[in-house]
Amino acid sequence: MSTAESPSNRKGKRPAAPPHAERRTETRLVHGTLLTDDYAWLRASNWKDVLRDPDVLPADIRAHLDAENAYCKALTAPLKGLQRDLVKEMRGRIKEDDSSVPRPDGPFLYYSRYRKGGEHPLICRKPRTGKDDTGREDLGKDDLRKGGGGNRREQIMLDADMLADGKDFFDLGDTVHSPDHSLLAWSADEAGSELHMIRIRDLASGKDLPDAIADTTGDIVWAADSRSFFYVGVDADHRPSKVFRHRLGDQPSQDTLLHQEDDAGMFVDIDETQSGRFLLISISDHETSEIRIVNLAEPDAQLRTIAPRQPGRRYDVEHHGEDFLILTNAGGAEDFKIVRAPVGDPGPEQWHDLVPHKPGRLILSHVCLQGRLIRLEREDGLPRIVIRDLASGAESAIAFEEEAYGLGMDAGYEFDTDTLRFIYASMARPAETYDYEMTSGERTLLKRQEVPSGHDPAAYRVRRVFATAKDGAKVPVSLLHRADTALDGSAPCLLYGYGSYGSAMSASFRSTPLSLVDRGFVYAIAHVRGGTDKGWGWYLDGKRDKKPNTFTDFIAAAEMLAAERFTSPGRIVAQGGSAGGMLMGAVANLAPHLFAGIIAEVPFVDVLNTILDDTLPLTPPEWPEWGNPITDIAAFETIRGYSPYDNITAQAYPPILAMAGLTDPRVTYWEPAKWVARLRATMTGGGPIMLHTNMDAGHGGSAGRFDSLKEIALAYAFAIQAAGDGWPEAVA
Repeated sequence: MSTAESPSNRKGKRPAAPPHAERRTETRLVHGTLLTDDYAWLRASNWKDVLRDPDVLPADIRAHLDAENAYCKALTAPLKGLQRDLVKEMRGRIKEDDSSVPRPDGPFLYYSRYRKGGEHPLICRKPRTGKDDTGREDLGKDDLRKGGGGNRREQIMLDADMLADGKDFFDLGDTVHSPDHSLLAWSADEAGSELHMIRIRDLASGKDLPDAIADTTGDIVWAADSRSFFYVGVDADHRPSKVFRHRLGDQPSQDTLLHQEDDAGMFVDIDETQSGRFLLISISDHETSEIRIVNLAEPDAQLRTIAPRQPGRRYDVEHHGEDFLILTNAGGAEDFKIVRAPVGDPGPEQWHDLVPHKPGRLILSHVCLQGRLIRLEREDGLPRIVIRDLASGAESAIAFEEEAYGLGMDAGYEFDTDTLRFIYASMARPAETYDYEMTSGERTLLKRQEVPSGHDPAAYRVRRVFATAKDGAKVPVSLLHRADTALDGSAPCLLYGYGSYGSAMSASFRSTPLSLVDRGFVYAIAHVRGGTDKGWGWYLDGKRDKKPNTFTDFIAAAEMLAAERFTSPGRIVAQGGSAGGMLMGAVANLAPHLFAGIIAEVPFVDVLNTILDDTLPLTPPEWPEWGNPITDIAAFETIRGYSPYDNITAQAYPPILAMAGLTDPRVTYWEPAKWVARLRATMTGGGPIMLHTNMDAGHGGSAGRFDSLKEIALAYAFAIQAAGDGWPEAVA
């Protein structure tokens, strides 16, 4: 389909009338400012109960959300054929019986795979050595390349399709085999609210033990004895705040509480060192962290603290021999450094630089394998992996020459190994999984992501260009387009952005945008401030009082793409989700003329009201990111100055598609519902404004790998219509 083609020319046709939310005005005085909210009633008073059971949503709110869904369905009805085509295309790029590259651990190779047509994975293993179906001895690299399926010696430990059967929502969480390989701990969310039940499967019988632990984050770490494990419990306010040890056979009420976090602004997480020796209990917000440890061979031992929390100090811990290797920003290391500290006395006074701080080189993560320290870092916007021999200090790097690409490492299960696994991809090149022999430097390609319907990377162009922000900052923009797309301003463009929490946007391969690119779109990612795409300072320049930089960077990216003739004003569709949805709301207010349409997925748009409400799960931990408007008048005024819901004005707005999840605990459903209602009541023209709420899912939408394509197809069909014939203006 050419860029000029569109499913239907609906210009001049009047759409159905949109729902009109009743105004039930509520006011309150905050810092001497009167705040008025006509749509606060859309927040259910029993919202915590709704997270667990969507059926208890009050009838008037359900009726309104149902009406919004009906309106969205009516407006997009002429695009149903296009949506079906998009789903078919995107599904055709997914290898239906795909499997992960097996990860060795002791006597087994562990992997996941899908059956053809399956929505959810099968969690599997097979013996690492011995004879396969052909009588071949010693399953090695060839077996890793072959992947998981098709071997009679395979054991399906968990069938998530079977577990999901008959459920409106099912999302498999963690799956962790015990150190003795006899048990599988697994967790699942069955409402979309991110409340996971943990269960234990006996791998000999294939049956679950009686142990069942509700209201957890789903993360699991086994003790070395394989008879107990650790998990994080979620409190009544939906916050991960308690770490427990559970002994098999005990009731959850008997579980030992290791840590209870009383500071509502700190979240709790668990992990283990690659060596398998220590449990890591991480207590953190967006600026400060504290890690406590337990020797996994002594699960009854008392917790020890690596370094007490100190405002602004962040650190992560790895272990090697008699040392901890600690990634930290301590001592002014804005882009982080790695220090060494003795296991017996790991306090900050014992921290000695191993990899010193280098401004502009952001160390993203690190891991230890026997004799080596491996770090993933980013410099000049591009990632690389650096391997350091701990005995000699010699370093070698894994990097690529493309203008924009993604790179990640998978340390696997084992510690005593000379092999490091990494994954490389670019926006045009499907993911490639390699084993890297750290002694010889040899790279072995184990798997190249297969695109069954066919994909030729040479048919596409990947570029990295820069936009100049209002203050002169250079904003990177990653681009993907077909080699034969005319760059004369006629091409439509989908411009994606996020820009919060220090999250960088990887220029990796995603097969779904090809449905736009193959229709002549330029697909662009704006690496705006608020992420760490250009170092930690890039993040600091997009948070708190500097948050508006995120919005103006995105606008600068859109203007640059038009000025350089990659597209033109009015042919750009903007897209972002969650905090990126807040970005969408902000640019809709600031520069509506630039955009042919805006896709806001689970958009965090009611920022002021949410950050003023300390009863919401994420609000206290969010204050370091946005500021605390309850206690800080300056923070209140800053947020009030950009909060999308509070800055809607009487102007024409572009067509907007907002997408929400009823059981979303991160961006609650009422934020986009209120935003859409106020937009319609205030705007003087433009639109239409549509809201689609998934009544059976949360923040991530549908959990099944094919079911989720329907929501992507809805968004892309909206974009194609917006950048093509356009949407008819909304009925007032």
